[in-house]
Parts: sequence; C-alpha cells; structure tokens
Amino acid sequence: MDQQKTGRFIAAVRKDRGLTQRQLADTLGISDKTVSKWECGNGLPEVGLMLPLCEALSIGVNELLAGERLSDAAYRKKAEETIMELMLERKRSKRAILLSVAVCALTILSGVTIVLLTGTLEMQTWTRILLIGIASVVLFGGIAVAVALDYEAGTFECPHCKARFVPTLGAYIAGPHTLLRRSLTCPVCGKRSCCRRRLTH
Repeated sequence: MDQQKTGRFIAAVRKDRGLTQRQLADTLGISDKTVSKWECGNGLPEVGLMLPLCEALSIGVNELLAGERLSDAAYRKKAEETIMELMLERKRSKRAILLSVAVCALTILSGVTIVLLTGTLEMQTWTRILLIGIASVVLFGGIAVAVALDYEAGTFECPHCKARFVPTLGAYIAGPHTLLRRSLTCPVCGKRSCCRRRLTH
C-alpha cells in the first residue's frame, strides 16, 4: 500500500466532494490534523476509520487502499490482492513473534549458562570478568533483537474506539504487558488501556 498515493487520493476525492479537512474530520470524529497527516502521506487511516471514511467520500475500501478509482474488474482483482496481502502480513507477523520468543529464550539460556559457569568453574579473575562481560552483551543484545522483532509484528487495537495503531518504540517498551496485550495510549481517542495485539494493520 502506497501511503503517498492513498493520501493524494483522499485529498482529491475530498476536494471533489467540496469538503474541507475540518468538515471531513468532524464527520469522522477526529482532528483535522489526522486528515492532514493522511493526505501528506505520513500515515494511513486506522482500520476502524476506513469504512466511515469511505462512506464519507463515497468510495470503496479497495479504492482507498489502491489510491485510485477502480473499474468493476479492477475492483475484484484488487480485492483478491488485498486479501492475499493481509494473509501474508499475518503470516509474517506470526513468524516475527515466534522468532522473537525463540531469540529471547536462547539469549536468556546462554547468558545465564555463561554466568553460572563463571561462578562454578575455577578460572583467573580476568577470565571471569571477560565471561561476565560477554554474558551481559549476549543478554542485552539478544533482548534488543527480540524486542525489535516483536515491535515490528502487527498492530495494537484500542478496546474503546477499535482503532488499530503502531505505538512509538518508547511507549511500546515502557508499556506493561502480557503476551497478547500491552498498556498503551490510543492516538485516536487518547484513552490508556490494555490494547490487544492484532497481526495485521
């Protein structure tokens, strides 16, 4: 999906319908800055806003995603492509999550093993310090890789407004979480809650 193309399409259709950014934003219950962000190609509408946006602009979801008007044949083809893209994205997200769990488990296992060996085996002090340093690098490096993989997998869904979003890396790291939920502030409604992970955008 081309954010720039979709943004230009939203702007063009909005203008054709004689709407200002403020009027479109009021119809959707969002700020005009959000509409401006879409039109500048700096983001895409959240899943929960796509249908209301399409209704307001009298376009189809596939036209929105394609960033252009589609004929009936092209519309059907685009629908099939969109379904395939979502299936591939879901598969990639699952793979990234599983890989991050595996990396984290192997990292902790190897780091703890090295630390235990330094405490139980006879060795010179400099060797012990070196091994503890290696264990620290392995632990922090592995956890950083696992976090990066997990962060890239899918989106989070706000339980209040149903918007899907990708949090900032800082908010993602700082947010208390379980395996499937993370405490985050929704950028659409502004409420902080336990947002459920979704494997697609």
